[in-house]
Parts: sequence; C-alpha cells; structure tokens
Amino acid sequence: MPSQLTIQRPADVEGVGLHTGVRSKVRLLPAPADTGIVFRRTDLDNFEIQAHICNLARVSYATSLMKDGVLISTTEHLLAALYSCGIDNVYVEIDALELPILDGSSQPFIELLERAGTRRLRRRRRYIKIVKPLEIRDGDRRIGIYPAGEFRVRCVVDYGHPAIGPQDIEVSVDRQAFSTQLAPARTFGFLKDFVGLQAMGLIRGGSLANAIVLDDTSVLNGPLRFRDEFGRHKALDLIGDLALIGRPVQASIVAHRAGHALHTQLVTRLVEDRSRWVETTDVAECDSAENRPRISDTVSAAP
Repeated sequence: MPSQLTIQRPADVEGVGLHTGVRSKVRLLPAPADTGIVFRRTDLDNFEIQAHICNLARVSYATSLMKDGVLISTTEHLLAALYSCGIDNVYVEIDALELPILDGSSQPFIELLERAGTRRLRRRRRYIKIVKPLEIRDGDRRIGIYPAGEFRVRCVVDYGHPAIGPQDIEVSVDRQAFSTQLAPARTFGFLKDFVGLQAMGLIRGGSLANAIVLDDTSVLNGPLRFRDEFGRHKALDLIGDLALIGRPVQASIVAHRAGHALHTQLVTRLVEDRSRWVETTDVAECDSAENRPRISDTVSAAP
C-alpha cells in the first residue's frame, strides 16, 4: 500500500508577491504523518493555517486562506505542485501574507521539491475515492467530478481571443506528468484589464517576467512555452484548488470555462456531501479511456 510522503530536508525560495508586490520567503519543512499541508506565518509567531477548504477566504484572482483573521494569499501554484507530487505532509513557512509569484508558473516549486527530496512515512496514504458524480453549472461555466481509478483532469477554455482560441487539456496527473506538461505553464492577463486591477489594489508585483501579457490581438512577451499554455495553466490552477480537499483524490475532474470560484465551490460541496465519496487506503486500477467523461457528457448541477 502507498505510504504517506513528506520532504527529506528543508528548502526555500523567495520572490515578489503578484498582488501585494511585497517580497516574501517560503521555506518547506518536513512534517509527521497526518499533518497535511500547513502554512506557518513566521512573521506572526508561526501562526498555522491548514490548506483545507474550511479555511478558504476568497478566490478573487487568487486562492487565499484565512484563519482567525490571518491571511495566506496566492497559494494555488505551490499547492498544485505539492498535490501532484504526492506530498501529504509539509510545513510551509512564509514571512508575509502572499506567496511569491516567481515566474508565474509552478516550475520553480517543482525545482524546490527536487531540492527538498522525499521521505516515506510509516502511515498509509488515505484517498478520497469518488463513488457518485457531482456537477455544478453557472451559466456557460461548468465543472464535474466523476468516479475513476486515477487522478485525472480535463480543462476546456475559450477566451474569444485570437492569440488563444479554444483549448482542451486532458492529463492523468502524477509527478512526472505534472512536472513536464503543466508546471511550466505561466499565469496570464490582458493589458486592457491592468489599470482596473491595479485600482483594486491587485497585481502590484505583476510584470512581463512573471506573467504572459496579451493586448487585443497578440502576446506581448512571447514566446509561449506551449502552444496551449493558457489552458495548461488553468488546469494547473484547478489542481491547486483541488488540493483543498485535504486528501489525494481518485477521480476524473472535467472543467469547462471554470475558475477559482467554481473550483472551490465544487470542493466545498464535495467535502460536505459524504454520500459522494469514501475514504480508502486502496489504490484502484485506472479506468479505461472510454469510461472517462467528456465535456459533452456533463449536465446541470446535481441536486
């Protein structure tokens, strides 16, 4: 049976926060079995916030956690890396409220985990296995989670922009697949939105070095790392938000034009509805491809 994992040794990285523009340092530390992913604000007497949906604060342009008024912001890129690499238990020390954006992708966090190494713990990993589908719809945006013997995501985006076009990403997620297919994909934004976002106190640390920027017709700071880098990054964000389930999940997730708000709504409803999942230490064999749901199969929100 698979054992829980933590990291082998401490490792750190530092940089500027995308929204605050404040420089911060993140340090990963090994943690014992059944700890989960726990953030520590070292600038606030090591105040701890577990990466769980019960601590969700807000999801406006980033996924933030809050407990007793203490905030941790822009967590999704690190959480996606930890979740995809199977790190069950780790302390994440940070000396400010926002994680650094680095190059706008999860690649620097993958490199951080490579430096940290992994260590097996003497405790079985517990999975959330989906036994009953859950689907949510908001206008033309929708997301669903379905029974499967693996962790698989499919993400469809269509921004109506000539440099993006419709993109459809489907990945069976493990450390290797995430590291090569999703982690390098960077966050992105539209030039026409920047003034409004900055007026809201956002993207103060944004630059051409940490985000793909588009005008009305083209990418201003190419080249792209992937032709479909935008869809890949949205899949990355989805995985980071799914980490707030608090356990590795055996399921197929299909998202159509979804974002942080719909991702976390799915997680909230899933965690609350125990009829849709069981907790298990068994790893089932992967479902065959023909049994995996496609976007066209999704329907309106389940009651």
